[in-house]
Amino acid sequence: MSELNSYSIVIRVSEEHLDDMDHVNNVVYLQWVQDAAEAHWLHKVDKDLLKNTAWVVSRHEIDYKKPALLNDELVVTTWVEKAQGVTTHRNTEIHNRTTGDLLIRAKTIWCFIDPKTKRPARLTDAIKKLFL
Repeated sequence: MSELNSYSIVIRVSEEHLDDMDHVNNVVYLQWVQDAAEAHWLHKVDKDLLKNTAWVVSRHEIDYKKPALLNDELVVTTWVEKAQGVTTHRNTEIHNRTTGDLLIRAKTIWCFIDPKTKRPARLTDAIKKLFL
């Protein structure tokens, strides 16, 4: 991971994030993966480009390593590994901020689409340069 091209958000686990076993629910982790990707995109893109672009997920893959518990503070870090054709391959890791333990590792394939036609569109060099 290149520190220069990564982006992180911090989250504190609250009761609404927990499942019946008092761990963070798997669906919540997935939401955080998407939230970090969106925050990274919004951090990088200008308003003109934002109006003319859209993304959809074509695949999520998540490996769960350790549970997160109530009041844990988590660091969600994301970065784009590869951008070619109409897709980006984005990695995300969630670590416990106190212990440094890796909690989840995710890989997501995002498809770039034209917001008017809703069809896949080739990534421009300008978009690739935002992340690589």
